[in-house]
Amino acid sequence: MTKAEAKQKARKRWLAQLKRNKWLYVLLAPGLLYFLIFKYAPMWGVIIAFQDYQPFLGIRDSQWVGFDNFTTFFQNPDFFRLLRNTLILAVYDLIFFFPAPILVALLLNEVTKSWFKRTIQTLVYVPHFVSMVIIASITYVFLTPNGGVLYELIAQVTGRPVDVLSNPDSFRPLIIIQMLWKEVGWGTIIFLAALAGVDMEQYEAAIVDGAGRMRRIWHITLPAIRNTIIILLILRLGNFMDTGFEQIYLMTNSLNREVADVFDTYVYQVGITQGAFSYSTAVGLFKSLIGIVLILGANKLAKKFGHSGIY
Repeated sequence: MTKAEAKQKARKRWLAQLKRNKWLYVLLAPGLLYFLIFKYAPMWGVIIAFQDYQPFLGIRDSQWVGFDNFTTFFQNPDFFRLLRNTLILAVYDLIFFFPAPILVALLLNEVTKSWFKRTIQTLVYVPHFVSMVIIASITYVFLTPNGGVLYELIAQVTGRPVDVLSNPDSFRPLIIIQMLWKEVGWGTIIFLAALAGVDMEQYEAAIVDGAGRMRRIWHITLPAIRNTIIILLILRLGNFMDTGFEQIYLMTNSLNREVADVFDTYVYQVGITQGAFSYSTAVGLFKSLIGIVLILGANKLAKKFGHSGIY
């Protein structure tokens, strides 16, 4: 068979496969277009991180400055404060938020009454669809010193008023609590799907052997979803520096700004309000590079210990 004939045969095979799975490709198209338009196409804009970008000149005619924007950012007196605030929130996210959906999924998996399980699932899913603006508004209503229900309750319990909204020490716990309430239920979906594939015969054999509920969870349930946990953890590390602009911005005020300012809000302040497009792009690119390094490192570490990574 000549090279041309082999190429023609491969092309016919590809067309036959495309025709056979055409509806799968139709289902794939919206997601593929989303990533191409909103994720990959904008990557062309990272070029301005190495320019003194002027909107009226455009990307092609703006002056190249190399790594000057990055140097300015690293020498900025606010750099270490922003880095500290971002890292603390990111670590809190990994410690408190990431394990929470796993715990809730394990608890729901132990519920035997299907109607009760569906009710609880619905209740914990609903907050995901509530806008962060609404959640911030509810938080202000409950914790405001001007008659907030929780503010008055804390004052009665502790014997002194505590202004949670303006207290810098309360900012990070408040952010984590909001995230837990909003997203924990939604995060259980993947883990519940993984738990649905666990062989029930393993549980039956464990019960016959006298294993209690906690031993069944430790030796059967958790190993069954271990790969899912590792993959989601690796993906989570890719967004390690993304603390969320909207939530932080809404909960920031003049009294807690010292601990509330993070890279996401800083990019908005210098990029949108001050028009420093190149400088803010350099900050965003710095965050992305850290995410890439963390993903590659975590994936390599997972494979080193015999687990399946994301590639």
